Amino acid sequence: MTEPADLRHVDTWLFDLDNTLYPAESGFMGEIERRMTAFVQKVTGLPRDDAYRLQKDYLREHGLTLIGLMKHHGVEPAEFHALFHDLSLEALAHDPELLAALERLPGRRLIFTNADDVHAERVLARLGLADLFDDVFHIGLTDYRPKPDPAAFAAMNAAHGIAPATAAFFEDSERNLAPAAELGMTTVLVGPHAPASAAPFVHHRTARLAPFLAAAQVKEAA
Repeated sequence: MTEPADLRHVDTWLFDLDNTLYPAESGFMGEIERRMTAFVQKVTGLPRDDAYRLQKDYLREHGLTLIGLMKHHGVEPAEFHALFHDLSLEALAHDPELLAALERLPGRRLIFTNADDVHAERVLARLGLADLFDDVFHIGLTDYRPKPDPAAFAAMNAAHGIAPATAAFFEDSERNLAPAAELGMTTVLVGPHAPASAAPFVHHRTARLAPFLAAAQVKEAA
């Protein structure tokens, strides 16, 4: 049996949003992907399969499909983000176990997402978690430099005066954890693929966020 993580040094808790604060198995990101592919088709005129490949190429190259669309096709961020503002949130459900686990964490809780503020606020409200976070640091606040760009982390740290040595970052994307570890943050990979990760910059791995947080050793409340 895995020992509970010792996170008693942590006083700032950073969480990615999509596929981290809700399970990837919800299928919610699938609809986001479908809309994104249709948009790439519209912008480029490519067949669907080619548009999907380009979408993924931009994601790998730039950290976010949007950045490739901005650089190569003149897409405005507001136009892109509007695609997702009317998404049905039915796939997302309250998780009382996660809510209780988050509530027990001492210090600040922040969202650090490559999505925009409207999407983040809608998802947090649907999950019943909005009141548990001190702020949402979204893609617009990084001047559209997405994770894993170190500049995104620098902007986040500067905005909130974060001391990396006492911060933990929870993410479903392995590569987004690399710059966090480089800064000295404790990194936690979340999701069904996490237990198989062998990346040296991933300090903890968990298939499910709530039980990991519930079991972790954290600083006693003052």
